[in-house]
Amino acid sequence: MDKYLITICARGGSKGIPGKNIKILNDNPLIYYSVKIAENFKRKFPNTDILLSTDSLEISNIVKSISNEVDASYERPAILAEDSTGKIETISDVYKYAQNKYNCKYSHIIDLDITSPLRNLEDLINALNLLKSSSEALNIFSVSPANRNPYFNMVEKLENCDFVKLSKQGNFLSRQSAPKVFDLNASFYIYKNQFFAENKNHPVTDKSLAYIVPHICFDIDHSIDFEFMAYLMKEDKLDFDLGL
Repeated sequence: MDKYLITICARGGSKGIPGKNIKILNDNPLIYYSVKIAENFKRKFPNTDILLSTDSLEISNIVKSISNEVDASYERPAILAEDSTGKIETISDVYKYAQNKYNCKYSHIIDLDITSPLRNLEDLINALNLLKSSSEALNIFSVSPANRNPYFNMVEKLENCDFVKLSKQGNFLSRQSAPKVFDLNASFYIYKNQFFAENKNHPVTDKSLAYIVPHICFDIDHSIDFEFMAYLMKEDKLDFDLGL
């Protein structure tokens, strides 16, 4: 039987938007939306553990106040709470902790990014099934169609001069004729346990799948992103149901 681990990683420090992970979004702390979708997944698949990874006592206490399904016993080491720390390192550490604590082997590890909460249970299940259908794939992550295409309307600066060139070379006269490209919207990443067994250090590998989210989905990088998402929620402008 498959066994699932959901990780919710919430570092206390945030330079772009102070306190971002627990900043109030439509009457709830931002982390609330990832916690609730994790709970929904566990109701569908009871053989699931949900673990919080944080270095912040405040975040831990808030999660405990909104859920009794999330295991908040893990304390993220300071070395994994730095600006330069990679997400894979963070997930790998809490994954090892969960295996030891529960004395089990997880078939899949699902990471829900707090800053990209526009997802629902259907998205997770569809992506999981897509990953399971491939014997070769190691992981799958959520993407959205990109507004810009590096083959057509994106340029990069040449070294040692002021001139620019197309980011990716190709003889395409319209964006429609160029290869399809996507934005990683960071909403979720699903890994087979083999991904960590092979010590991968980046989510994009030569055996990665992309799940194209069929509705609006983006992550919060700047304050204006937060304001835009709050508006969509408050004014009921989302083109899908969060199901929370």
